[in-house]
Amino acid sequence: MTTTSKKRDKRIRVGIIGANPDRGWAAEAHIPALKSLSDDFEITALSTSQRESADAASKLFGVPLAFDNHQDLVNSADVDVVAITVKVPYHLELATAALDAGKAVYCEWPLGNGLKEAETLAALAKKKGALAVAGLQARSAPSVAYVRDLIRQGYVGEVLSTTLIGSGMGWGPTVEPYNAYLNDKKNGATMLSIALGHATDALCHCLGEVQQLSATMTVRRKSFTIAQTGESKPMTAEDQVLVSGLLEGGAALSIHYRGGVSRGTNLLWEINGTEGDLQLTATGGQAQIFEMTVHGGKGAESSLEVLPVPKKYLWSPPQGPSTNVAQAYARFAGDYREGTHLCPTFDDAVTRHRMLNAIEMAAATGQRQTLG
Repeated sequence: MTTTSKKRDKRIRVGIIGANPDRGWAAEAHIPALKSLSDDFEITALSTSQRESADAASKLFGVPLAFDNHQDLVNSADVDVVAITVKVPYHLELATAALDAGKAVYCEWPLGNGLKEAETLAALAKKKGALAVAGLQARSAPSVAYVRDLIRQGYVGEVLSTTLIGSGMGWGPTVEPYNAYLNDKKNGATMLSIALGHATDALCHCLGEVQQLSATMTVRRKSFTIAQTGESKPMTAEDQVLVSGLLEGGAALSIHYRGGVSRGTNLLWEINGTEGDLQLTATGGQAQIFEMTVHGGKGAESSLEVLPVPKKYLWSPPQGPSTNVAQAYARFAGDYREGTHLCPTFDDAVTRHRMLNAIEMAAATGQRQTLG
């Protein structure tokens, strides 16, 4: 039996670092996503930083192995893939440990706390010859996969411009205690890196990379309140990010992300072309989580109509906020077994980090940045 057919017959065994029993992205997204794809995956291990929470999570999620440290998990013979679902400042250490242990890795986005960490991880993954995937799951959303094909099939003709307006949902007046770290810029989990990062990854996946850009970033809410305690803390992550530029094909680009939630538009992404127009809307600006509706019109049509997403773009059972993570894991199974490149790799994550870095540079210096 060949290695490939062995790989195909066996379920892929996943160990999750950061599977907190009480809350968190592992419990909300990764675990339901993997369980919905039980033909391809089984969750064999999890780790948290404390014995009590590891045991509680093991019991709650029905996972056989529970560790109170990541080293035992990455070295476990019962783990093929390490999923890293902890806060951004720990990604470098944990992904390095998993790669050094010879495992495939699925690391949540942002890959690193800044460009340098992402480049370090991508270089290590390359050196190890490992399958290393970043959680940029907005590009796996059924609506995004559909729009990418519509663009390629010439639905809008030549793309003239694209406009993206979004709300961060977070980075507003109040925050839950466990998310307060998002409002501290030095943690690398900002509105720029998370909300805008995910949405622009979907945009570039459909329309091509940004070639040059100018940007303005500012902190308008100087402080925020911790929800349960009423404690006020300083906000250091920018809550207004504006970008204008050109895509590699020459199309004009305009982006505005703002902190908190708007009573008006929370996600509007429009693509205008010589033959038609496409629009994606959602009730929240986190494109990786909220379901987006596709609208389109072309030729003699004078307005937009809803374009239902065809069933062939559903690679996993729809499941609310974890849908796109499940979609990404469905593609990951193919990459793991067949050696394809359907999921965004650590190299793709570096491309996105470079774009975010260029936005920061443009905003800080007032100088237009050229990429690629």
